[in-house]
Amino acid sequence: MTRLSIVRHGQTEWNLRTRIQGSTDIPLNSTGRAQAAETGLRLRSRHWDAIVTSPLDRAHETARIIAGELELAQPEVFEALTERHHGQIEGLTFAERQSRFPNGVAVPGLETRQEVLDRVLPALGRVAAARPGQSVLVVCHGGVIGTLIRNSTGGERPRHDEIIANGSVHDFVWRDGGLELEYFDATVRTFAENTHYTG
Repeated sequence: MTRLSIVRHGQTEWNLRTRIQGSTDIPLNSTGRAQAAETGLRLRSRHWDAIVTSPLDRAHETARIIAGELELAQPEVFEALTERHHGQIEGLTFAERQSRFPNGVAVPGLETRQEVLDRVLPALGRVAAARPGQSVLVVCHGGVIGTLIRNSTGGERPRHDEIIANGSVHDFVWRDGGLELEYFDATVRTFAENTHYTG
């Protein structure tokens, strides 16, 4: 068994403006850097053996900040942990997305959730195989985390009112060749919030 605690990166300007990021490489803003440091401080009470990350800058910088707080070696990059590709809706707000591609209209270039699982789960399996019995931090993205949680809960979570917040930490274990959710660090959203799938 390997413990894999999956962290969503800190805030970016596109998160703040509810723009869909996907594979677009948007950096952290000052709030995001502070969130990453705060997450690192919160994680000091637990033991960690390593940290790995998505290659996208917002995740990689978050991982570097957390590694610094925890006195871990620099994060190892796994290309497969990148955010879900959103094709032609990247850069749009949710309102713009609904206007151009209403529900039921196919989005060119949008990666399916199954395609996300098909690349992310093997990568996590490789991390687990390389570090049996260890506790590893994995820094990636809201769309990836949401897909993993849905897969682990049979689609029951996240509920419509649950946000995968920037800097949140979700605990999984890799056991018997599969990923199991132990703790979902959900934030309940208010009516005005709609930022939980901007990447």
